[in-house]
Amino acid sequence: MLGIPLGLLTANAVEWGMHKYVLHGLGKKRGTFWAFHFHEHHREVREHGYYDPNYERFPLGMHAQGKEAWALIASAVAVAQLFPVAPFFVGTLWYSSLNYYRVHKKKPYEPSLG
Repeated sequence: MLGIPLGLLTANAVEWGMHKYVLHGLGKKRGTFWAFHFHEHHREVREHGYYDPNYERFPLGMHAQGKEAWALIASAVAVAQLFPVAPFFVGTLWYSSLNYYRVHKKKPYEPSLG
């Protein structure tokens, strides 16, 4: 059961680091894979009162929301091999990924969640 708090701690730390250093760091450079978040998603939420209408399209395309979903899927697959030895940890990471996506596409979009 220790896997649950460790999973929550890991998921939150990874989300913070990805947002700060990858999505808002590398993502500021146009033309990079990660530029979708800073340039497309942030533009949409600013123009639509903290709501991104693009979350209504199919989530697995090569657009901002699709890249976000594919990154979450890749992360889930990467940790799947740990499931036999740390099922609560891995399950918590999977839950956290799903919850992140659910909250991120939620409307109305909260400015603090962007």
